[in-house]
Amino acid sequence: MTNPLVSTVIIFFNGERFIEEAIESVFAQTYDHWELLLVDDGSTDGSTAIARRYAERSPAKVQYLEHENHQNRGMSASRNWGVKHGKGKYIALLDADDVWFPQKLEQQVAILNSRPEAAMLYGRTQIWYGWTGAREDRERDQLLDLGVQPDSLVKPPTLFFLLLQGGNVQTPTTCNVLIRRDAFEQVGGFQEAFRGMYEDQAFFVKLCLNAPVYVANECWARYRQHSDGCCSIAQRTGEADRAWLPFLNWIATYLTEQGMKGTNAWKGLQQAMWPHRYPALYRFQKQTRRALGYGQLRLSRVAQRVLPAPAYHLLQRARQAVIRLTTSNLKI
Repeated sequence: MTNPLVSTVIIFFNGERFIEEAIESVFAQTYDHWELLLVDDGSTDGSTAIARRYAERSPAKVQYLEHENHQNRGMSASRNWGVKHGKGKYIALLDADDVWFPQKLEQQVAILNSRPEAAMLYGRTQIWYGWTGAREDRERDQLLDLGVQPDSLVKPPTLFFLLLQGGNVQTPTTCNVLIRRDAFEQVGGFQEAFRGMYEDQAFFVKLCLNAPVYVANECWARYRQHSDGCCSIAQRTGEADRAWLPFLNWIATYLTEQGMKGTNAWKGLQQAMWPHRYPALYRFQKQTRRALGYGQLRLSRVAQRVLPAPAYHLLQRARQAVIRLTTSNLKI
């Protein structure tokens, strides 16, 4: 099928400020074979009326959905609810404060059609401050490094390691992925126990550990930066830091359940957990490394001036061995 149906899921909770712009970016797509599922997560503002209005105007393309009794059940449950009601072979996600560029679906569908081995694809996402129109905000707009070779199929567990690094590189974002429905269902969708930070990352961990993902060099979406965004609030309140170790603990449980203890993914997770599980020892380790390195550096400069080359190189190898031995013995 060259023109498969794409189920586009927009979840929202009190999103009246930006939701129309998000919806209009779907209607502006150059690829027309899509359905739009608007999932209301218990909104109390005008976003409910906005979503209902779009569903009434375009019933063949748009569905309005809500949880029983208009409950607030969180982002993961809402995304799963939208996907469940969709009929598309491919799944696209868009938050109510983000927007797509017009060629997003057309270009992504063509790539996923041509890469049957890929369970998902994503590209670059513009970190978008310039939506305000202010010059100083436009100058802050940026694209992150992908962390992998662009326009390539990335096999597990490479992207899992990138997810563990946090915000240093461009990892999958909900507004920028296109997912095969069968791959989504195979990993069990979103983890509904996650209602705040890292709910999207938990899903991407599962998928990136179980299937190849195509990573493109194109930029297809804008990720709006504003003070009312859930990530901004979490950073401001400290919730992002507090939730990181529980998230890593969940990954440990998941890897154990999948029989992946002892794998490279497990080893990478333990390394990521070390600073958070044992912060005092981690600080001591860093201080020890720094002290060893500084003291040995001064000795090394003197030795380089007075020792014959073979003796100097032998001293350098011994220094590195001491650092490795000392710091490795600190790890638990």
